[in-house]
Amino acid sequence: MAQQLTGIYRGQVGKQRAEIKFIVQGDSIWGTSYYHGLGSGYRRYSIKGYRDPYTNAIVWWDDQLLETKGGLMPGNPGKIPQASEADFNCPGGGVALLDGKSSPVDEPTDATSLHLRQVSRTQFPDEWDWVIDNFRVGANHPYIIDSVSKIAMGPKSSPIPAAAPPVAMGRQPKKGMVTIPPPPFPKEEIPAPTVPTKAVPITIEEKFVARTPKWVMDIPLRGDSIELRFYDNAEIDGDSISLFLNKELIFRHVRLTAKAHVVKLAVSSLQPSNELVMVAENLGRIPPNTSFMVALVDDRRYEANLQSTEESSALIKLVKP
Repeated sequence: MAQQLTGIYRGQVGKQRAEIKFIVQGDSIWGTSYYHGLGSGYRRYSIKGYRDPYTNAIVWWDDQLLETKGGLMPGNPGKIPQASEADFNCPGGGVALLDGKSSPVDEPTDATSLHLRQVSRTQFPDEWDWVIDNFRVGANHPYIIDSVSKIAMGPKSSPIPAAAPPVAMGRQPKKGMVTIPPPPFPKEEIPAPTVPTKAVPITIEEKFVARTPKWVMDIPLRGDSIELRFYDNAEIDGDSISLFLNKELIFRHVRLTAKAHVVKLAVSSLQPSNELVMVAENLGRIPPNTSFMVALVDDRRYEANLQSTEESSALIKLVKP
């Protein structure tokens, strides 16, 4: 899917015209997004994201504003960084589509529709074009992607020395474009695929069973309800979690951001002793999956840093006095 998804997409994010360039390496996504009007004005963001291993949905978000040209865009996308999720479809005839939803990064409930179609030419030439053009012939190397990402984040006015790529790398670069030659790396350094020696859990329920729960703290239950707030505890990098209460899945696909995801539980519905387990659905771009949890019980506040890996999950005990 990486080679199919990597490319240029154009369409609508809400009512806003957009062009997005995706570069996929493993399950991680890099690239750039342009929000533009009918004229030459636009806003450009760097993007980061990942491919959801359970649903195959493509998840990405506007990370940093890189460039602004012209006036403000007519809609919120472009003015406000977006977080998006879409299904990748190839209905045939060389057509590739992304259909889903998008919302402001800090307001995930304010969603709008998203429809993008892969195109062969960009309206906004930049440093990612050479990577897309040569992706299948070596430009998907981590060194190249990391180098181009750093160029994209640099000042636009700074001259960047460019070296022409070898002829074997494919098409010649467009005039005036920055090119990054791939480093010399022998084919034998690329490890051959290996067959797993044991089955890997593919559902969140199997991950819950396979991972060791690690106790973090006890929270005494008082009053009528307990309110739990979950945040990403580090850089917003695409962490998502599921929550199990007494071995039952109660929430899945909770994306951790700087804004709290709130869960409320009625104390009367809980047992004398309860186990709340946070299971990582993915590890985001920066492992491990980390969450900052705030629990509000009656007039008291409890805080905890939760961590989940491929081997363990975070366990909170909710106990009635």
